[in-house]
Amino acid sequence: MCGWGLASNLGWVPPYLLPSPGDILDTAGIYIFGTDGQGPYAGRFARDTLASLFRVGLGFGLATVCGLILGVWSGRVPAVARLLNTPVNGLRAVPGITWLPLAMVWFGIGLKTTVFLVALAAFFPIYLNAASGAAQVNPLLLQAGAMMGVDRIRGTFAILLPAAMPAIVTGLRLGLGISWAYLVLGELSGVPDGLGAVIMDARMLGRIDMIVVGIILIALMGQASDWLLKNALKFCFTSAARQI
Repeated sequence: MCGWGLASNLGWVPPYLLPSPGDILDTAGIYIFGTDGQGPYAGRFARDTLASLFRVGLGFGLATVCGLILGVWSGRVPAVARLLNTPVNGLRAVPGITWLPLAMVWFGIGLKTTVFLVALAAFFPIYLNAASGAAQVNPLLLQAGAMMGVDRIRGTFAILLPAAMPAIVTGLRLGLGISWAYLVLGELSGVPDGLGAVIMDARMLGRIDMIVVGIILIALMGQASDWLLKNALKFCFTSAARQI
Protein backbone atom coordinates (compact mmCIF):
# COMPACT_ATOMS: atom_id res chain seq x y z
CA MET A 1 0.00 0.00 0.00
CA CYS A 2 2.83 2.42 0.88
CA GLY A 3 4.61 1.64 -2.38
CA TRP A 4 1.39 2.13 -4.30
CA GLY A 5 0.78 5.54 -2.69
CA LEU A 6 4.39 6.61 -3.22
CA ALA A 7 4.34 5.62 -6.88
CA SER A 8 1.08 7.55 -7.40
CA ASN A 9 2.30 10.68 -5.61
CA LEU A 10 5.56 10.76 -7.54
CA GLY A 11 3.81 10.22 -10.85
CA TRP A 12 5.56 6.95 -11.60
CA VAL A 13 2.24 5.30 -12.46
CA PRO A 14 -0.28 7.25 -14.60
CA PRO A 15 -3.68 7.64 -12.90
CA TYR A 16 -5.43 6.21 -15.94
CA LEU A 17 -3.56 2.93 -15.35
CA LEU A 18 -3.71 2.77 -11.54
CA PRO A 19 -5.46 5.50 -9.52
CA SER A 20 -4.04 6.52 -6.17
CA PRO A 21 -5.20 4.86 -2.94
CA GLY A 22 -7.05 8.04 -2.03
CA ASP A 23 -9.03 7.97 -5.27
CA ILE A 24 -9.84 4.29 -4.70
CA LEU A 25 -11.13 5.05 -1.19
CA ASP A 26 -13.27 7.89 -2.50
CA THR A 27 -14.74 5.67 -5.20
CA ALA A 28 -15.37 2.87 -2.70
CA GLY A 29 -17.12 5.29 -0.35
CA ILE A 30 -19.44 6.51 -3.09
CA TYR A 31 -20.12 2.96 -4.25
CA ILE A 32 -20.93 1.71 -0.76
CA PHE A 33 -22.53 4.71 0.92
CA GLY A 34 -23.45 7.04 -1.95
CA THR A 35 -26.87 8.14 -3.11
CA ASP A 36 -28.39 8.71 -6.54
CA GLY A 37 -26.80 11.61 -8.33
CA GLN A 38 -23.26 11.02 -7.05
CA GLY A 39 -22.29 8.82 -9.98
CA PRO A 40 -23.30 5.78 -12.03
CA TYR A 41 -22.28 3.36 -9.26
CA ALA A 42 -23.37 5.32 -6.20
CA GLY A 43 -25.05 3.20 -3.56
CA ARG A 44 -25.06 0.00 -5.62
CA PHE A 45 -22.93 -2.03 -3.22
CA ALA A 46 -25.73 -3.68 -1.26
CA ARG A 47 -27.69 -4.71 -4.36
CA ASP A 48 -24.63 -6.01 -6.20
CA THR A 49 -23.29 -7.87 -3.18
CA LEU A 50 -26.60 -9.59 -2.45
CA ALA A 51 -26.88 -10.66 -6.10
CA SER A 52 -23.36 -12.08 -6.13
CA LEU A 53 -23.76 -13.81 -2.77
CA PHE A 54 -26.97 -15.45 -3.96
CA ARG A 55 -25.29 -16.78 -7.11
CA VAL A 56 -22.24 -18.04 -5.24
CA GLY A 57 -24.41 -19.65 -2.58
CA LEU A 58 -26.54 -21.53 -5.10
CA GLY A 59 -23.60 -22.68 -7.19
CA PHE A 60 -21.42 -23.68 -4.25
CA GLY A 61 -24.31 -25.44 -2.54
CA LEU A 62 -25.06 -27.48 -5.65
CA ALA A 63 -21.38 -28.35 -6.07
CA THR A 64 -21.11 -29.35 -2.42
CA VAL A 65 -24.05 -31.75 -2.56
CA CYS A 66 -22.96 -33.40 -5.81
CA GLY A 67 -19.24 -33.32 -5.05
CA LEU A 68 -19.49 -34.85 -1.58
CA ILE A 69 -21.96 -37.58 -2.52
CA LEU A 70 -20.14 -38.64 -5.69
CA GLY A 71 -16.70 -38.12 -4.16
CA VAL A 72 -17.31 -40.26 -1.07
CA TRP A 73 -19.05 -42.89 -3.18
CA SER A 74 -16.14 -42.94 -5.64
CA GLY A 75 -13.60 -43.15 -2.82
CA ARG A 76 -15.24 -46.21 -1.28
CA VAL A 77 -16.47 -48.12 -4.34
CA PRO A 78 -13.77 -48.98 -6.93
CA ALA A 79 -16.33 -49.57 -9.69
CA VAL A 80 -17.72 -46.06 -9.23
CA ALA A 81 -14.19 -44.63 -9.21
CA ARG A 82 -13.42 -46.34 -12.53
CA LEU A 83 -16.65 -44.99 -13.97
CA LEU A 84 -16.25 -41.38 -12.81
CA ASN A 85 -12.54 -40.62 -12.61
CA THR A 86 -11.86 -40.51 -16.36
CA PRO A 87 -14.68 -38.10 -17.33
CA VAL A 88 -14.13 -35.97 -14.22
CA ASN A 89 -10.40 -35.59 -14.85
CA GLY A 90 -11.05 -34.91 -18.52
CA LEU A 91 -13.62 -32.20 -17.85
CA ARG A 92 -11.44 -30.71 -15.12
CA ALA A 93 -8.80 -29.92 -17.74
CA VAL A 94 -11.21 -27.82 -19.82
CA PRO A 95 -10.69 -24.08 -19.16
CA GLY A 96 -13.66 -22.40 -17.53
CA ILE A 97 -13.96 -19.71 -20.18
CA THR A 98 -14.77 -22.36 -22.79
CA TRP A 99 -17.94 -23.31 -20.90
CA LEU A 100 -19.33 -19.78 -21.07
CA PRO A 101 -20.64 -19.84 -24.68
CA LEU A 102 -22.25 -23.24 -24.16
CA ALA A 103 -23.80 -22.17 -20.85
CA MET A 104 -25.26 -19.07 -22.49
CA VAL A 105 -26.81 -21.21 -25.23
CA TRP A 106 -28.25 -23.64 -22.69
CA PHE A 107 -29.40 -21.21 -20.01
CA GLY A 108 -29.32 -17.74 -21.51
CA ILE A 109 -27.91 -14.67 -19.77
CA GLY A 110 -28.56 -14.43 -16.07
CA LEU A 111 -28.77 -16.50 -12.91
CA LYS A 112 -28.74 -19.99 -14.42
CA THR A 113 -25.58 -19.46 -16.45
CA THR A 114 -23.66 -18.02 -13.49
CA VAL A 115 -24.82 -20.74 -11.11
CA PHE A 116 -23.85 -23.40 -13.65
CA LEU A 117 -20.33 -22.01 -14.03
CA VAL A 118 -19.83 -21.62 -10.28
CA ALA A 119 -21.14 -25.12 -9.55
CA LEU A 120 -19.04 -26.68 -12.30
CA ALA A 121 -15.84 -25.02 -11.10
CA ALA A 122 -16.39 -25.76 -7.41
CA PHE A 123 -17.39 -29.39 -8.04
CA PHE A 124 -13.95 -30.64 -9.05
CA PRO A 125 -11.91 -29.79 -5.91
CA ILE A 126 -14.77 -30.90 -3.67
CA TYR A 127 -15.17 -34.20 -5.51
CA LEU A 128 -11.46 -34.99 -5.72
CA ASN A 129 -10.73 -34.19 -2.08
CA ALA A 130 -13.79 -36.08 -0.85
CA ALA A 131 -12.81 -39.11 -2.93
CA SER A 132 -9.23 -38.96 -1.68
CA GLY A 133 -10.28 -38.59 1.94
CA ALA A 134 -12.83 -41.40 1.76
CA ALA A 135 -10.37 -43.74 0.05
CA GLN A 136 -7.80 -43.24 2.82
CA VAL A 137 -10.16 -44.20 5.66
CA ASN A 138 -9.02 -47.46 7.22
CA PRO A 139 -11.59 -50.19 6.44
CA LEU A 140 -10.98 -51.63 9.91
CA LEU A 141 -12.78 -48.62 11.40
CA LEU A 142 -15.94 -49.41 9.44
CA GLN A 143 -15.61 -53.11 10.20
CA ALA A 144 -15.29 -52.38 13.91
CA GLY A 145 -18.39 -50.22 13.74
CA ALA A 146 -20.31 -52.97 11.96
CA MET A 147 -19.30 -55.45 14.67
CA MET A 148 -20.75 -53.05 17.26
CA GLY A 149 -24.07 -52.90 15.41
CA VAL A 150 -23.52 -49.69 13.45
CA ASP A 151 -25.38 -49.91 10.13
CA ARG A 152 -23.99 -48.59 6.86
CA ILE A 153 -25.82 -45.24 6.86
CA ARG A 154 -24.92 -44.44 10.45
CA GLY A 155 -21.36 -45.61 9.84
CA THR A 156 -21.06 -43.20 6.95
CA PHE A 157 -21.93 -40.20 9.11
CA ALA A 158 -20.37 -41.38 12.38
CA ILE A 159 -17.16 -42.98 11.11
CA LEU A 160 -16.44 -42.41 7.42
CA LEU A 161 -17.12 -38.68 7.10
CA PRO A 162 -15.34 -37.69 10.35
CA ALA A 163 -12.30 -39.73 9.32
CA ALA A 164 -12.27 -38.10 5.87
CA MET A 165 -12.97 -34.61 7.23
CA PRO A 166 -9.47 -33.12 6.73
CA ALA A 167 -9.64 -33.73 2.99
CA ILE A 168 -13.30 -32.69 2.81
CA VAL A 169 -12.58 -29.38 4.54
CA THR A 170 -9.73 -28.69 2.12
CA GLY A 171 -11.97 -29.42 -0.85
CA LEU A 172 -14.76 -27.20 0.42
CA ARG A 173 -12.43 -24.27 1.02
CA LEU A 174 -10.82 -24.64 -2.39
CA GLY A 175 -14.23 -24.95 -4.01
CA LEU A 176 -15.51 -21.82 -2.31
CA GLY A 177 -12.49 -19.81 -3.42
CA ILE A 178 -12.90 -20.95 -7.01
CA SER A 179 -16.60 -20.12 -6.81
CA TRP A 180 -15.79 -16.43 -6.46
CA ALA A 181 -13.45 -16.53 -9.47
CA TYR A 182 -16.08 -18.16 -11.67
CA LEU A 183 -18.77 -15.84 -10.33
CA VAL A 184 -16.99 -12.99 -12.08
CA LEU A 185 -16.81 -15.04 -15.28
CA GLY A 186 -20.55 -15.68 -15.15
CA GLU A 187 -21.39 -12.06 -14.40
CA LEU A 188 -19.27 -10.84 -17.29
CA SER A 189 -21.86 -12.36 -19.61
CA GLY A 190 -24.14 -9.34 -19.28
CA VAL A 191 -26.15 -9.62 -16.06
CA PRO A 192 -27.43 -6.24 -14.79
CA ASP A 193 -26.08 -6.48 -11.23
CA GLY A 194 -23.34 -8.12 -9.22
CA LEU A 195 -19.72 -7.33 -8.42
CA GLY A 196 -18.50 -8.91 -11.64
CA ALA A 197 -21.07 -6.96 -13.64
CA VAL A 198 -19.80 -3.73 -12.09
CA ILE A 199 -16.24 -4.58 -13.12
CA MET A 200 -17.34 -5.30 -16.68
CA ASP A 201 -19.36 -2.08 -16.89
CA ALA A 202 -16.48 -0.06 -15.44
CA ARG A 203 -14.15 -1.48 -18.07
CA MET A 204 -16.47 -0.27 -20.80
CA LEU A 205 -16.51 3.22 -19.27
CA GLY A 206 -12.78 3.31 -18.60
CA ARG A 207 -13.31 3.55 -14.84
CA ILE A 208 -10.11 1.91 -13.59
CA ASP A 209 -10.85 3.10 -10.07
CA MET A 210 -14.13 1.17 -10.04
CA ILE A 211 -12.44 -1.94 -11.42
CA VAL A 212 -9.91 -1.85 -8.58
CA VAL A 213 -12.69 -1.32 -6.04
CA GLY A 214 -14.53 -4.33 -7.44
CA ILE A 215 -11.42 -6.50 -7.24
CA ILE A 216 -10.77 -5.47 -3.64
CA LEU A 217 -14.38 -6.10 -2.62
CA ILE A 218 -14.39 -9.55 -4.22
CA ALA A 219 -11.17 -10.40 -2.35
CA LEU A 220 -12.74 -9.24 0.92
CA MET A 221 -15.96 -11.15 0.26
CA GLY A 222 -13.98 -14.26 -0.57
CA GLN A 223 -11.99 -13.97 2.66
CA ALA A 224 -15.14 -13.37 4.70
CA SER A 225 -16.94 -16.34 3.14
CA ASP A 226 -13.95 -18.60 3.84
CA TRP A 227 -14.00 -17.48 7.49
CA LEU A 228 -17.73 -18.17 7.72
CA LEU A 229 -17.29 -21.61 6.13
CA LYS A 230 -14.54 -22.58 8.55
CA ASN A 231 -16.53 -21.51 11.58
CA ALA A 232 -19.69 -23.20 10.31
CA LEU A 233 -17.78 -26.45 9.87
CA LYS A 234 -16.26 -26.10 13.34
CA PHE A 235 -19.70 -25.54 14.84
CA CYS A 236 -21.38 -28.42 13.00
CA PHE A 237 -18.63 -31.07 13.06
CA THR A 238 -16.30 -31.85 15.93
CA SER A 239 -13.94 -33.60 13.55
CA ALA A 240 -13.66 -30.43 11.47
CA ALA A 241 -12.93 -28.32 14.55
CA ARG A 242 -9.86 -30.43 15.19
CA GLN A 243 -8.54 -29.84 11.66
CA ILE A 244 -9.09 -26.10 11.15
